[in-house]
Amino acid sequence: MSDYSSDAIRGCAFVLGDDVNTDLNCSGKYLPGKDEAYIAAQAFEAVCPGFAARFTPGGVIVAGKHFGINSSREQAVHILRRMGVAAIVAPSFGRQFFRNAINNGLPVLECDTSGISEGDALVLDLSGQVLTVAGAAKRPLPAMPAAIRAILREGGLIPFLAKYPNWELPA
Repeated sequence: MSDYSSDAIRGCAFVLGDDVNTDLNCSGKYLPGKDEAYIAAQAFEAVCPGFAARFTPGGVIVAGKHFGINSSREQAVHILRRMGVAAIVAPSFGRQFFRNAINNGLPVLECDTSGISEGDALVLDLSGQVLTVAGAAKRPLPAMPAAIRAILREGGLIPFLAKYPNWELPA
Protein backbone atom coordinates (compact mmCIF):
# COMPACT_ATOMS: atom_id res chain seq x y z
CA MET A 1 0.00 0.00 0.00
CA SER A 2 1.18 3.49 -0.77
CA ASP A 3 2.48 5.93 1.82
CA TYR A 4 0.41 9.10 1.61
CA SER A 5 2.43 11.03 4.18
CA SER A 6 4.04 13.09 1.42
CA ASP A 7 0.72 13.56 -0.40
CA ALA A 8 2.38 12.09 -3.51
CA ILE A 9 1.45 8.77 -5.09
CA ARG A 10 3.73 7.12 -7.65
CA GLY A 11 2.64 4.19 -9.75
CA CYS A 12 2.36 2.59 -13.14
CA ALA A 13 -0.83 3.19 -15.19
CA PHE A 14 -3.25 0.32 -15.77
CA VAL A 15 -5.91 1.50 -18.22
CA LEU A 16 -9.62 0.70 -18.34
CA GLY A 17 -12.38 2.28 -20.45
CA ASP A 18 -15.64 4.14 -19.82
CA ASP A 19 -18.60 2.98 -17.76
CA VAL A 20 -16.75 0.37 -15.69
CA ASN A 21 -19.29 -0.48 -13.02
CA THR A 22 -18.61 -2.04 -9.65
CA ASP A 23 -20.01 -5.40 -10.74
CA LEU A 24 -17.08 -5.71 -13.16
CA ASN A 25 -14.44 -5.61 -10.43
CA CYS A 26 -16.48 -7.27 -7.70
CA SER A 27 -19.02 -9.42 -9.45
CA GLY A 28 -22.13 -10.30 -7.48
CA LYS A 29 -21.93 -13.81 -8.93
CA TYR A 30 -19.00 -14.47 -6.56
CA LEU A 31 -20.74 -13.09 -3.45
CA PRO A 32 -21.31 -14.85 -1.12
CA GLY A 33 -19.15 -17.92 -1.13
CA LYS A 34 -15.79 -16.75 -2.48
CA ASP A 35 -13.11 -14.89 -0.56
CA GLU A 36 -11.65 -11.51 -1.53
CA ALA A 37 -8.46 -13.06 -2.93
CA TYR A 38 -10.45 -15.17 -5.38
CA ILE A 39 -12.63 -12.23 -6.44
CA ALA A 40 -9.60 -9.95 -6.86
CA ALA A 41 -8.03 -12.52 -9.21
CA GLN A 42 -11.13 -12.18 -11.46
CA ALA A 43 -11.40 -8.38 -11.32
CA PHE A 44 -12.32 -6.63 -14.57
CA GLU A 45 -12.17 -9.89 -16.54
CA ALA A 46 -15.38 -9.05 -18.45
CA VAL A 47 -13.99 -5.73 -19.79
CA CYS A 48 -10.26 -6.38 -19.90
CA PRO A 49 -9.27 -10.07 -19.92
CA GLY A 50 -6.13 -10.74 -17.89
CA PHE A 51 -6.24 -7.35 -16.13
CA ALA A 52 -5.94 -8.76 -12.60
CA ALA A 53 -3.06 -11.04 -13.61
CA ARG A 54 -1.16 -8.09 -15.20
CA PHE A 55 -1.86 -5.63 -12.42
CA THR A 56 0.99 -5.05 -9.98
CA PRO A 57 0.49 -3.72 -6.45
CA GLY A 58 1.14 0.01 -6.25
CA GLY A 59 -0.34 0.57 -9.69
CA VAL A 60 -2.80 3.32 -10.54
CA ILE A 61 -6.01 2.52 -12.38
CA VAL A 62 -6.63 5.03 -15.16
CA ALA A 63 -10.21 4.83 -16.31
CA GLY A 64 -12.70 6.55 -18.55
CA LYS A 65 -15.82 8.36 -17.43
CA HIS A 66 -18.30 6.96 -14.89
CA PHE A 67 -15.94 4.59 -13.05
CA GLY A 68 -17.67 2.73 -10.20
CA ILE A 69 -21.26 3.35 -11.26
CA ASN A 70 -24.24 1.19 -10.27
CA SER A 71 -23.62 -0.02 -6.74
CA SER A 72 -22.98 1.03 -3.20
CA ARG A 73 -21.19 -2.21 -2.24
CA GLU A 74 -18.07 -1.52 -0.21
CA GLN A 75 -16.68 -4.87 -1.36
CA ALA A 76 -15.81 -3.24 -4.69
CA VAL A 77 -13.31 -0.98 -2.90
CA HIS A 78 -12.10 -3.83 -0.68
CA ILE A 79 -11.24 -5.85 -3.80
CA LEU A 80 -9.26 -2.92 -5.27
CA ARG A 81 -7.34 -2.52 -2.02
CA ARG A 82 -6.72 -6.29 -1.93
CA MET A 83 -5.21 -5.95 -5.43
CA GLY A 84 -2.90 -3.19 -4.15
CA VAL A 85 -4.40 -0.33 -6.18
CA ALA A 86 -2.65 2.87 -5.06
CA ALA A 87 -5.19 5.26 -6.60
CA ILE A 88 -7.75 5.63 -9.36
CA VAL A 89 -7.98 8.56 -11.78
CA ALA A 90 -10.96 9.02 -14.06
CA PRO A 91 -12.94 11.92 -15.54
CA SER A 92 -15.93 10.99 -13.33
CA PHE A 93 -16.98 8.47 -10.70
CA GLY A 94 -20.19 7.04 -9.34
CA ARG A 95 -20.82 9.09 -6.21
CA GLN A 96 -21.40 6.14 -3.88
CA PHE A 97 -18.22 4.45 -5.09
CA PHE A 98 -16.28 7.72 -4.71
CA ARG A 99 -17.31 8.08 -1.07
CA ASN A 100 -16.74 4.38 -0.31
CA ALA A 101 -13.24 4.72 -1.74
CA ILE A 102 -12.35 7.68 0.49
CA ASN A 103 -13.93 6.01 3.54
CA ASN A 104 -11.77 2.94 2.88
CA GLY A 105 -8.53 4.86 2.26
CA LEU A 106 -8.37 4.58 -1.55
CA PRO A 107 -7.54 7.86 -3.33
CA VAL A 108 -9.86 8.66 -6.25
CA LEU A 109 -9.26 11.75 -8.34
CA GLU A 110 -11.28 13.22 -11.17
CA CYS A 111 -9.19 14.44 -14.07
CA ASP A 112 -8.72 14.17 -17.82
CA THR A 113 -7.23 10.75 -18.54
CA SER A 114 -7.01 11.05 -22.32
CA GLY A 115 -3.61 10.16 -23.74
CA ILE A 116 -2.46 8.18 -20.70
CA SER A 117 -1.22 4.79 -21.87
CA GLU A 118 -0.84 1.44 -20.17
CA GLY A 119 2.49 1.37 -18.36
CA ASP A 120 3.03 5.15 -18.17
CA ALA A 121 4.76 6.24 -14.97
CA LEU A 122 2.44 8.50 -12.97
CA VAL A 123 2.96 10.87 -10.06
CA LEU A 124 -0.16 12.21 -8.36
CA ASP A 125 0.74 15.21 -6.22
CA LEU A 126 -2.32 15.64 -4.02
CA SER A 127 -1.19 18.83 -2.27
CA GLY A 128 0.24 20.41 -5.44
CA GLN A 129 -2.86 19.37 -7.43
CA VAL A 130 -0.99 18.00 -10.43
CA LEU A 131 -0.71 14.67 -12.21
CA THR A 132 2.59 14.09 -13.99
CA VAL A 133 2.54 11.51 -16.77
CA ALA A 134 5.76 9.79 -17.84
CA GLY A 135 7.89 12.47 -16.18
CA ALA A 136 6.77 15.27 -18.52
CA ALA A 137 3.11 15.85 -19.33
CA LYS A 138 1.27 17.56 -16.49
CA ARG A 139 -2.44 17.97 -15.96
CA PRO A 140 -4.38 19.54 -13.11
CA LEU A 141 -5.97 17.56 -10.30
CA PRO A 142 -8.87 18.88 -8.26
CA ALA A 143 -8.18 20.35 -4.85
CA MET A 144 -8.44 17.68 -2.19
CA PRO A 145 -9.46 19.06 1.20
CA ALA A 146 -7.01 18.59 4.05
CA ALA A 147 -9.57 16.45 5.91
CA ILE A 148 -9.81 14.00 2.98
CA ARG A 149 -6.00 13.80 2.70
CA ALA A 150 -5.85 13.11 6.47
CA ILE A 151 -8.42 10.30 6.13
CA LEU A 152 -6.38 8.78 3.29
CA ARG A 153 -3.13 9.05 5.28
CA GLU A 154 -4.71 7.06 8.12
CA GLY A 155 -6.00 4.35 5.77
CA GLY A 156 -9.68 5.33 5.84
CA LEU A 157 -12.38 6.91 7.93
CA ILE A 158 -12.52 4.29 10.72
CA PRO A 159 -8.75 4.39 11.42
CA PHE A 160 -8.87 8.20 11.20
CA LEU A 161 -11.68 8.42 13.76
CA ALA A 162 -9.93 5.92 16.03
CA LYS A 163 -6.90 8.22 16.07
CA TYR A 164 -8.78 11.56 15.91
CA PRO A 165 -12.20 10.92 17.52
CA ASN A 166 -13.01 14.63 17.65
CA TRP A 167 -11.98 15.24 14.01
CA GLU A 168 -8.90 17.20 15.02
CA LEU A 169 -6.78 17.35 11.89
CA PRO A 170 -3.07 16.62 12.35
CA ALA A 171 -0.82 19.66 12.03
